[in-house]
Formats: sequence, structure tokens, C-alpha cells
Amino acid sequence: MNGWLLTATGVLAGGVGASLWGVATGPLSRRVVAQNLSTALACPALLLLAQAYDRPSYVDLALVLALLGPVGTLVFARLLADELAGDPPRAWGVTWAAAGLGAVVVLALCAATGPSRATAKLLVTGALLVGGNIIASRALAGGFGGVRRG
Repeated sequence: MNGWLLTATGVLAGGVGASLWGVATGPLSRRVVAQNLSTALACPALLLLAQAYDRPSYVDLALVLALLGPVGTLVFARLLADELAGDPPRAWGVTWAAAGLGAVVVLALCAATGPSRATAKLLVTGALLVGGNIIASRALAGGFGGVRRG
């Protein structure tokens, strides 16, 4: 067992387990935030597993998850806008913690990989992961100021 695998295990056990519990229980606002958090934590775990097992295909899976996860959250935010309007989720601490974890994992993997095509793919995955998570969380919290819901 190496450090990459141990870190991936910690991320999966702690973060994804807690987010699955949040999706399964509680009010709607907590379930939607937990769904967004599960994507934001599963993607760095896949990146760590890719490094631990030396499997580049896991990076491709993380890239797809970083792209489609926030899109799914935006769909939920749009479909559940009326229900979330009364009690919008406020999870900025969790959002910044997940974004910080994704950024730290991507930067550590870029340093371990060195300059190559794989580094460029890691940076794109990290940008999609952090940016998508922040945009999706903002949409869940009530949208962007000045934008009319249509």
C-alpha cells in the first residue's frame, strides 16, 4: 500500500460515506448539497486511485465525472427551484473545503507527474472540478444575483 492509495481510501471512506448518508436522509436542501458533495469528493479519489494503481483510464473517468457532476446538480437545482426557494441550502464551508481538496489533490498529482500531456489533463480536470463545484453550489443557494429564473 502506498500513500496515494491510503489518501484515496481516506477520501472515499470519510467524504463519500458522509455524503451518501446525507443523500439518504434529511431534508431536501441537505440531500441536494450531499449529492453535489459526492461528485466533488469522488473525482479527487479517482485521481488518487489513478496515481496509486498507475491507471490513466481512471483520470479519464474523473474528467467525465468533473464535467457531468455539476451539470447534474444544476439540473436538480432547476427542477427543484420551487422547493428549494423556501429553504435554500447554505453550505459554503463544505463547498470551499471540497474545492480545496480537489485543488490540493490536482496540484500534488501534477507535481508527481511532471510536465507532460497527463499534467495538462489533470489541470483541466481540476479546473472543471473546482469551478463546477462552486457554480453548482451557488445555483443551489438561490442562483446568481441579477439573473432572472425562467
